[in-house]
Amino acid sequence: MSSSKRQHQTTAPLYTAPLYTPQERARRDATVWTLVQGILAPVQFVVFLGSLVLVFRYLATGEGLALATASIVVKTGVLYLIMVTGAIWEKVVFGRYLFAPAFFWEDAVSMIVIALHTAYLWALITGSLSAHDQMLLALAAYAAYVVMRSRSFPELLPRRLSAPAHLAPQARRASAEIEAA
Repeated sequence: MSSSKRQHQTTAPLYTAPLYTPQERARRDATVWTLVQGILAPVQFVVFLGSLVLVFRYLATGEGLALATASIVVKTGVLYLIMVTGAIWEKVVFGRYLFAPAFFWEDAVSMIVIALHTAYLWALITGSLSAHDQMLLALAAYAAYVVMRSRSFPELLPRRLSAPAHLAPQARRASAEIEAA
């Protein structure tokens, strides 16, 4: 295979199936839960950033434990809220509460994020970890959240912006032709 052919294959954009069928897109656009998710997602991110600052402040100075703790509890509450409303949204749009094929990996990683936040709450309530270790557990939960956001956004954005489902067969053929070239 020639160098130019290999280069063409590695730089040619691969077709990505649309995230929604026309029916799913219509349900997505018609439900109030889309707006709810659109509001809660940036709220959660802002709460996350504020809490992250407070946790790092506590770890660096030993001051502000109550504020850092409260911020983690609020962040966890917002996470639970967005997960419950997101499951309702997924049921309305895709017909299942979780693990719809279009959001399978995002939901799977979200379960890890929820488990870590819940472990933090358990440690806080039971006192099973020191305050310092609780903050480290919160940072682990936050790291999982960042991984989830950083992986899902680049993967989902092109699919959200992709061609309507009725164009999918033509796009798949075009992608196959590009790969064969």
